[in-house]
Amino acid sequence: MNESGQPETQVEAIRFFADSQNCHDYMVKMRWPTGRLQCTHCGSDQIGKLVVSNRQTKDRILKSGKVVKGVTLTRFLWNCKACKKQFTVKSRTIFEDSPLPLEKWLPAVWMIVNAKNGISSCELARALGVTQKSAWFMGHRIREALREGSFEMMSGGIEADESYIGPKARSMNAAQRQKRPKGTGMVAMTAVQGLLQRDVRKNHSRVKLAILKGTKRKEVQAGVRQYVLKGSSVYTDALASYVGLSDEFTHKVVDHAVCYAKGAVHTNGLENFWCLLKRMVKGTYVCPRAFHLARYLDEEAFRFNERKDDDSERFTTAMSGVKNRRLTWKRLTDADKKSKLSASLDAPTPGSALSRLKEWTSLRHPCGYRPPCRCDTQLVFWAFDLDLSESFHIILTDARITID
Repeated sequence: MNESGQPETQVEAIRFFADSQNCHDYMVKMRWPTGRLQCTHCGSDQIGKLVVSNRQTKDRILKSGKVVKGVTLTRFLWNCKACKKQFTVKSRTIFEDSPLPLEKWLPAVWMIVNAKNGISSCELARALGVTQKSAWFMGHRIREALREGSFEMMSGGIEADESYIGPKARSMNAAQRQKRPKGTGMVAMTAVQGLLQRDVRKNHSRVKLAILKGTKRKEVQAGVRQYVLKGSSVYTDALASYVGLSDEFTHKVVDHAVCYAKGAVHTNGLENFWCLLKRMVKGTYVCPRAFHLARYLDEEAFRFNERKDDDSERFTTAMSGVKNRRLTWKRLTDADKKSKLSASLDAPTPGSALSRLKEWTSLRHPCGYRPPCRCDTQLVFWAFDLDLSESFHIILTDARITID
């Protein structure tokens, strides 16, 4: 334990957070460092006494026949005298409305932020004693807390590069290979742009990531102009999409067909990060869906930016982002978007792609990636314009399209 009474190693963290009172005290200190409690609903400081209650859960019998013994759950509750509502330390955080106690949540945060290559939901489920589905949901809620919400601009020496994340056909079996689109780059994978600022706080670089809709000049330059201060030095490779940055930045190019560095002009810092990112994706998460890829990018970017901290400091930084963030199961699985999404289209004209599809009863697009693909039609292009990256089922009628 360090001087402030917080754990420094994973063994100490598991022992420390195994006590519900320690978990509660840690969350209180983290949320209200001055010691003055405030209602999470109305912000009032007129708070009643802390109510502590214990509840014994029943024994459960799993399908495998294994008996899971019940445990004693301790609940810490406050009552607000102003709005007459109740709240806990989990209110208005990523832990809100979770039936799992903080004794499982806090060790999960520790393991995810300090695992260099990430930790899969199956491994997390075995370590915490929960189901794989619960561990997967926990992982995404924790990644939501790791998302950087800062609007701080990048300046100085900036490296800009892009990479492609997604499955490779040579690694699939024959059945999966037929379902996937044929091709490389944007055809079969998701483009990710990275911006790396050299030698900033704590004397090390930091990175920002964004998913690209395409690799043309408009999409590629938009991220640079949004996050980099004018007048900064921008170093890129010889991709033609970066041509035109010289009007606002000092743009220098290194052609990788000739060399990889010309003094300070190189993108080796980002190439190092791409290696770490793909090692995490391919080695731990194997093949994350394109719809969830942004959260996995946030996870690796957080560990990279905080790599100079020790495990305890990295955990504290991650816990500072759990407040005022929420990720529900409905939002995570995008169930509401698919059920409510419908759009009216003009009647198909003779000879158009929609006219040729009129005789079809349905169109299934299983690949989940951006076209062109084997479902190369105007209908699929329309669907991806609405940022649907999951597999979907399209029902086509004369003048209306719905997605379920």
